[in-house]
Amino acid sequence: MYKTIIVPVDCAQLDKGEKILRQAATLLDEGGEIIVISVVEDMPGYIAIDLPVDVIEGTVRDARAKLTELKQKTNIDAKLEIRSGAAAREILAAAQEHQADLIIIASHVPDFSNYLIGATADRVVRHAKCSVLVDR
Repeated sequence: MYKTIIVPVDCAQLDKGEKILRQAATLLDEGGEIIVISVVEDMPGYIAIDLPVDVIEGTVRDARAKLTELKQKTNIDAKLEIRSGAAAREILAAAQEHQADLIIIASHVPDFSNYLIGATADRVVRHAKCSVLVDR
């Protein structure tokens, strides 16, 4: 089915991350690769300047720990990546760098500004150069 699948996980919603990771495992070709990524949003400079340096480092460590726990819980062999920046941009960049042929992304319940699917999922769907499966 698919050789390389990108699975973006929001560490604040690990239950959705577990669900899409399990879906990815069922769609993966033998010998394929699943790459689970979490994106730590950049802080504006005017905010970051007032924060201790270890706050951002702690967020990255926490994200890695949660992804590692998710990987162990599901017992699914996956590569883990923590990226920094805007979520949609980093998901698309990871897909391009790894030459992914599928992105599986969870969507939250939208508000009026992004009625059909969540803002990040919406951007990924509109700009991805590979197939995208949106899970609700």
